[in-house]
Amino acid sequence: MSAPAVPAPEAAAVPAPEAAVAAGPVTLPLAELHGSLSDPLLDAMTFLNEVTTRYPQAISFAPGRPYEGFFEPEDVPAYLDAYLDHLAATGLDRDAIRTTLFQYGPTKGIINDLVARTLAHDEGLTVAPEALVLTVGAQEGMLLTLRALCAGPDDVLLVSSPCYVGVTGAARLLDLTTVPVPEGPEGGPDPEAVRAAAREVRASGRRPRALYVVPDFANPSGTSMPVAARARLLETAAEEGLLIVEDNPYGFFARDIGARPTLKALDRHRRVVYLGSFAKTCFPGARLGYLVADQEVTGPGGRRTLLADEIAKLKSMTTVNTPALSQAVIGGMLLTHDCRLRAANAPATAHYAAAMGALLAELERQLPAAERDRLGVSWNVPEGGFFAVLTVGFAADEAAMERCARDFGVLWTPMAPFYPAGGGERRLRLSISSLTPERIAEGVARLAGFLRAEGGTAG
Repeated sequence: MSAPAVPAPEAAAVPAPEAAVAAGPVTLPLAELHGSLSDPLLDAMTFLNEVTTRYPQAISFAPGRPYEGFFEPEDVPAYLDAYLDHLAATGLDRDAIRTTLFQYGPTKGIINDLVARTLAHDEGLTVAPEALVLTVGAQEGMLLTLRALCAGPDDVLLVSSPCYVGVTGAARLLDLTTVPVPEGPEGGPDPEAVRAAAREVRASGRRPRALYVVPDFANPSGTSMPVAARARLLETAAEEGLLIVEDNPYGFFARDIGARPTLKALDRHRRVVYLGSFAKTCFPGARLGYLVADQEVTGPGGRRTLLADEIAKLKSMTTVNTPALSQAVIGGMLLTHDCRLRAANAPATAHYAAAMGALLAELERQLPAAERDRLGVSWNVPEGGFFAVLTVGFAADEAAMERCARDFGVLWTPMAPFYPAGGGERRLRLSISSLTPERIAEGVARLAGFLRAEGGTAG
């Protein structure tokens, strides 16, 4: 005889959410989405894009995009052909070439050897191809690196202040804590301030994991670290047990100085994870970046890998791999220039140097010393790169930028979003990268008119 059936326990009634009861499409409260979506930092760049669209005739000192006069559409198929010829010369047959271009490829990339050769020629870096990961822009490399290095909520990222919003935004998406370190008088994060910040974080029971830094012509400040300061920063990082995440998109574009060694080139103990990009040195549309992560990782049973291998695991769960066509075009460009981008970029370097010189000269001409003293205006003098910073006598916020665009036909970028702990309210960033010297002269004349108008109302 079978046992009598036991009635199932009655499930507790779960009240239906009000939104489910109401008819109509689903509405998602912002408070129930990730907290980063409520962060004003993410709105800052959206506003900038929108205001640029609303005032298309304005002269824009806002974007850090390269000058388009160096881009020719016919170069793209030429570079692709150069890479196809390279593949054939290595012995690949047509079927293997088809697979290389059209299929999913290795997560770490297909042009690692060419990038390694380029780093050796241009930066004096000896990098094994297997220590490289090709990424969808440097931004992906940044996100993956932070995710790999920071193991839990007690890991803290130190950042220079002011700081590129891409890294503070990436940290916000990953729920990582950032601690700002002020720039020193020489440029870049002050080594003593780095030491103090690391010790303060450690005293609070957390781990200062890494420092993010742009040593050459930083975005947004335009400052660059002297070689001696770079050496001191590496020493400080070693003493405090910090890794360094070095981002180097602007290193080629010096005005009056020779190339300075990267932190990675000075690094003798593999303390630096190096982020690179082909956006400024080749072209942004390829969306190709890379990272050098040659640190050894030890695991259970004595397993040893490179940090690049571990980061590739993360990439395999995000973008899977980096588009082969983008890599092929950039690979062809590298081959065309014998993997020597510094020489290939000499015309662009000269252009940006002339543009920065024009900006500084026009500021001096349009705003002589007596007038800028009256208006409370000053600016820094970058040694290269794309950016300069003006200090003004009024709140240089989004409302001021819109007044400037509407009434004077010129755009710039407010600096406050670049300060993680607040600050920069009376500073604005000017970018020269997408403008000719002639447009810069006209733009500075318009900007000077705006500064005079605001000077009469500043509090």
